[in-house]
Amino acid sequence: MSTDAVFGAFSVSLLIAAAIGPRVGRTIDEFGGRAVLMASNVFFAAGLTLLAASQSWALVWAAWLLTGFGMGLGLYDAAFAALSRIYGTAARGPITGITLMAGFASTVGWPLTAAGYAAFGWRTTCLGWALAHVLIGLVLNARIPNGTPPAPVQAQSTKPHIAMDRTMWLLAFAFAAGWTISTAMAAQFPRLLQACGASEAEAITAGMLIGPAQVAARIAEASLMKRLHPLLSARLSAALHPLGALCLLLSAAAVPLFALLHGAGNGILTIARGTVPLTIYGPENYGYRLGVLGAPSRIAQAAAPFVFGLLIDALGAMTLLVSAAMGLSALAAFMAVKPAHRQPRPS
Repeated sequence: MSTDAVFGAFSVSLLIAAAIGPRVGRTIDEFGGRAVLMASNVFFAAGLTLLAASQSWALVWAAWLLTGFGMGLGLYDAAFAALSRIYGTAARGPITGITLMAGFASTVGWPLTAAGYAAFGWRTTCLGWALAHVLIGLVLNARIPNGTPPAPVQAQSTKPHIAMDRTMWLLAFAFAAGWTISTAMAAQFPRLLQACGASEAEAITAGMLIGPAQVAARIAEASLMKRLHPLLSARLSAALHPLGALCLLLSAAAVPLFALLHGAGNGILTIARGTVPLTIYGPENYGYRLGVLGAPSRIAQAAAPFVFGLLIDALGAMTLLVSAAMGLSALAAFMAVKPAHRQPRPS
């Protein structure tokens, strides 16, 4: 399979996650997150097992379709919704704790995957990760309490009404812009740095700084910034990537600084994605709201690796101007959001 075909399967899986996100959030709001998160482990394990057994491109795509359902059921948005149902408005701390531990995912996952690939091959490595979902993820998720809903929940034949007011549109745009940058950098970071004049070794070394920078920024958010409004954290997260891009465009020696600033911004953005809507709108229908807000981000993420690959081909290092402009537009949207939000009275 060509690289474009593999990225295409991954993009489709992100679109599936976007499509089911609101429904997943509504389910968690109504019934709790335990069963949903356990289902994510089943889908991930099934997708990885099918990938390991694949002998054709059709089976590879089918494996990624299953993985798309796993992502929609079990990544940050679902975890945040489950925490909100358990902790209510006090979920900011647990949300930060989840992102703090998950910040090491790439730091641990890439070396383990590379080691498994070198020792056993990619098929056995996929089976190893599938087994981890069953023996570790499924077991841990089975122990999660469902919690109680923030308000009495009545059985509804129709979905709850989430008004797409000015704040919702601003947040949806800001998060979509931020996650587009994050996904594009995750896929094209070494190649972009090489276009800026870095060697392959320098690009790989800089990439290794992103994970620690994410974790350090999340520790700062959990300690130094925990008493501040989450919107301030969101604005800071949007400003750091453009600042790093400016430094790199001014000097090729700023490659490590760019990686640190980008990683820190990305680390804080992950927390803000969960805490800003919770603080502004409260825990009621929080999971469904996250699903609605996250759908544009997933769609933008699906296109980001391919689009930024074309931009690097055409613009080289000047692609940083595009990503910086997106970061500044996200900052402008966050600046336009008011910290307090008055819910409309029911008619």
